[in-house]
Amino acid sequence: MQQADGVKQTMAEVVADRKNEKLPGRMFVEACAAKGLEACVEYDVTITDSLTSSRRKPRYPARNMFKVIDLSRDHRQYYWHESPAQSGDPRVNLADLRRELANHFHKSPVPELLPTTAWVNVPPGLWDDAEAFESFLNYRLIVRLGTAENHTIIRGEGGLLNIPGIERMTSAGPFGSTILAACNEVEQKGSTVDGLIINPADYYKFLAHSRLMEDVENNGVFIVRTRLVDPGIAIVGDFGHGAQLFDAGRSVIRFAEPPPGTLAEPGIALMAEIYERVVVNLPTNFFVVSL
Repeated sequence: MQQADGVKQTMAEVVADRKNEKLPGRMFVEACAAKGLEACVEYDVTITDSLTSSRRKPRYPARNMFKVIDLSRDHRQYYWHESPAQSGDPRVNLADLRRELANHFHKSPVPELLPTTAWVNVPPGLWDDAEAFESFLNYRLIVRLGTAENHTIIRGEGGLLNIPGIERMTSAGPFGSTILAACNEVEQKGSTVDGLIINPADYYKFLAHSRLMEDVENNGVFIVRTRLVDPGIAIVGDFGHGAQLFDAGRSVIRFAEPPPGTLAEPGIALMAEIYERVVVNLPTNFFVVSL
């Protein structure tokens, strides 16, 4: 009972502190009031991680799947990763049962972080209403930045769909579902699937015609629904132990001129930018499955 009370107090303190923090939009509104179109705010956090949703039905971002390494506070030079046994490798005792024993271990430098950028046009004069302008920043610019972040993490240059070593799985075998087949395969390698990234169209088809999504979620798998995974496939893996998101722990919002083709019309534009990169420590414990 004492431990539970301590947890409640800690959570209450966290919630109270969060309420006292200025949201990213409020900080920029104040800078804009002081400097007009010259306003630029540099944050010492990744702003996609600083805004909580007000929706009654949550839809989680891909970043929530990962252990995030804030390189501004947790300085790293390297990360470790494994690769599977190769033909011609010497025999390893017990590897027939415990396949991971035959894996190879590697050390690599932390890769260069990639920028993720979002843009919006600001309706003329919106900044004259501080509350409306703050809401626009928090729930349009930063929400769009969150979508761009999903793109970076899933299908960008260093995204999960482009990382070598992650296999494709097309057969459901005896399990009736490639998602369950992948869960089994990962456990046969000594790990556990704790995350699933799936297109909403497939998620709702499963919801309409089977209990698969409910059963998977009840089995402890965290589900991210996003259109940035193509319909007909899903990403299944051990996100908790098998991957990391390296994060610069800094962001910027400023007025700027967008590249051609970025926005639907000319006008005053705002950009927001963060810096991050996914690495996969255990690529053998991830699958892109065909549904």
